[in-house]
Amino acid sequence: MGGSKVERVPRKPYERELLRLQVELVKLQEWVRAEGVRLVVVFEGRDAAGKGGTIKRVAEHLNPRVARIVALPTPTERERGQWYFQRYAPHLPAPGEVSLFDRSWYNRAGVEHVMGFCTKVEYQRFLHQCPIFERMLVEDGILLRKYWFSVSDEEQQRRFHKRLDDPTRRWKLSPMDLESINRWEAYSRAKDEMLVHTDIPEAPWYVVESDDKRRARLNMIAHLLSTVPYREIPPPAVSIPPRPPSTGYERPPRDLQTYVPDHAASLLR
Repeated sequence: MGGSKVERVPRKPYERELLRLQVELVKLQEWVRAEGVRLVVVFEGRDAAGKGGTIKRVAEHLNPRVARIVALPTPTERERGQWYFQRYAPHLPAPGEVSLFDRSWYNRAGVEHVMGFCTKVEYQRFLHQCPIFERMLVEDGILLRKYWFSVSDEEQQRRFHKRLDDPTRRWKLSPMDLESINRWEAYSRAKDEMLVHTDIPEAPWYVVESDDKRRARLNMIAHLLSTVPYREIPPPAVSIPPRPPSTGYERPPRDLQTYVPDHAASLLR
């Protein structure tokens, strides 16, 4: 965005449209499960670009047994010696599953390259192999969607300061995040180079302008739904039976069990 101002989406229309889109995501989930589809969604972007919040809204009402969030930790020594894509392959979906990658194999094109965590040879090998790897996924029938969340330097700085002042989100502010401020242009060059090599017809990149988080979430979810040929699967007929009459069961006395203290009662005084 280059720091240009965007009109913020008001809360009420945002929440109304988000709920509508989340209902559609549930329909998408049921179609994936019924048809045995394998769906991979990759979320990438700078630190504080809004990936995590969007993933949270995507998965909020989905069945965690169907839609799994994949957020891998730092690779172990054993994993560092493997073929680079090997540690990601086990997290690809089986039929009837969705994998939401909160960062992905593109770590090598971004943070690993910029911070010097991989060699130049490993970086160049990644740029060569990544399109091949993704074509293999698509040829095997996996639906692959890749989203890059684009945030301006001014907005990223504002979000960093907000995290610093919020005790519930301060854990999100790591030394790596702070270093990304000093290496803004290096990350920009890495992103441009990554897109040149990996924006392929079989698995194109979709850029999400994310200076307004609400707008970014709605735009990303709406786009994802528009690219998948899902249909509504009629739910099985279910009826709640009447409760059968009592056969004489009596609940044990309360003093025989340990209950959680009623902390909420303190708020009513």
